[in-house]
Amino acid sequence: MSERGRGLRDQLSRLLREVAKFGAVGGAGLLVNLGVFNLVRHTTDIPVVRASVLATVVAIAFNYVGFRYFTYRDRDKSGRTKELTLFLLFSVVGLVIENGILYAATYGFGWDSRLQSNIFKFLGIGIATMFRFWSYRTWVFRTLPAREAVATAESFLEESPPEVPKIRSEAGRGRAVR
Repeated sequence: MSERGRGLRDQLSRLLREVAKFGAVGGAGLLVNLGVFNLVRHTTDIPVVRASVLATVVAIAFNYVGFRYFTYRDRDKSGRTKELTLFLLFSVVGLVIENGILYAATYGFGWDSRLQSNIFKFLGIGIATMFRFWSYRTWVFRTLPAREAVATAESFLEESPPEVPKIRSEAGRGRAVR
């Protein structure tokens, strides 16, 4: 296989791993989101969209921890304030997408049964997730520039290896112990 083909295959492999990790955190976040939504919706008198917004906020907090420390743990960590600000900004846009769909279904079409609310909540989460995946990987959890990655690797190579102790053999010659 050519060098270009291997490079493309490696990029695709990395992207698939990233999508799988994003999906694992997102799947857990989905369960948190729907669980909190249904708990609040059916145990309180809070209106459907407000219950959904509350559930989305809880899921956003849960997802940040999962994305930062699992999905994107190898990404640049130098600007945490900027990262968190961008994460919250794009999460709010996702919140509006997700809950806008639920709002339109509930108040625009009158679809407010338990099943309908969950269907449109789930649909909103799905559409918002596509936006979040793109924005998080593009703007929030950025990859290190290639120059920094190369410099880090080169500095690692420049470090001198530790001294290897020698022991004397019977013949009086030193040999390295491994």
